[in-house]
Amino acid sequence: MRLSVIVPARNEADVLRPCLESLLAQSEAGFTLDENWELLLVDDGSTDGTRSIALDLPRVTVLDPEPLQPGWTGKANAVWTAAQKAQGEWLLFTDADTIHTAGNLERALHEAQHAGVAMLSYSPRQVVTGFWQRALMPLVFSELALAYPPEKVSDPASRVAAANGQFLLVQRAAYFQVGGHSAVAGSLLEDVDLAFLLKKRKFPIRFRYAPDALSTRMYRTFGGMVEGWTKNLARLFAFPLMMAGWKALDLLLLIGLPLLLWHFFAMPISRYALAAVWLRVLWRFYARVAKSNFSLSDCALSVFALPLFCLLLVSSWWQHSVRSEVAWKGRSYSTTKP
Repeated sequence: MRLSVIVPARNEADVLRPCLESLLAQSEAGFTLDENWELLLVDDGSTDGTRSIALDLPRVTVLDPEPLQPGWTGKANAVWTAAQKAQGEWLLFTDADTIHTAGNLERALHEAQHAGVAMLSYSPRQVVTGFWQRALMPLVFSELALAYPPEKVSDPASRVAAANGQFLLVQRAAYFQVGGHSAVAGSLLEDVDLAFLLKKRKFPIRFRYAPDALSTRMYRTFGGMVEGWTKNLARLFAFPLMMAGWKALDLLLLIGLPLLLWHFFAMPISRYALAAVWLRVLWRFYARVAKSNFSLSDCALSVFALPLFCLLLVSSWWQHSVRSEVAWKGRSYSTTKP
């Protein structure tokens, strides 16, 4: 068994079927499901149709996680349960809202083996709908690209480590040697922390943007997007309040400078100087956002999401540092380190 694909799912009935069908379609001569690889779905206490969808599809093994213990997140518990039952030489952890392109699994195995890494993680093409998703997501992902540059993540000499739990392929032996998800049981960023743990133990990792491999729609509602980034932003970025301050300054300059420009309309020298400063601020802002790998139109909208991004950064800091509790998928988790 070359590969075990593990999909944790908690109330994912609206997205699960396309995900599983895209995975089942990977089975072909020389890479046959149940012979060369297996597909494990962990139903993490779903109360919708998640389980029935998985059972309705042939050759999907449906598992129940172990009872959730204090200090564990639901996702870590679910995937750790499956990992211990998996038979593959490689383990692929992927989310229920992903869509995999044809041949993606076998190509990823070849890439990981050719690169000689213990972990290969892809950042998928992000599918966004609605104004606020289209405006906010490029802002967040541009900052992620700058905080976790793929070339540094993939460089053994760099201490920067990152992974994306939407596609995280790891060698079985290395995974269990570092303790797997049991070693990051309480982490709300178990993918990043697992990558850091592997890199710290001198296992080579590789991380890249892979729109050719898979796509995902991370959030289906505005509320889900707010909850998700509130959970993650303070963990993803070391100084969320400082980042919120810089983004607020961007907003102030982008709005305030044109107002000053109008005020000094009758003074050509001041007008030209202010226009030059405003254009430089605008150029710097969009050059940064362009690193997000989103479309030009989505990047153009991102300026309107600056107030929301600032609010989410402050809210995430507040939930993590003051309240010491965050909510996700109907569960509350303590952020206080033991």
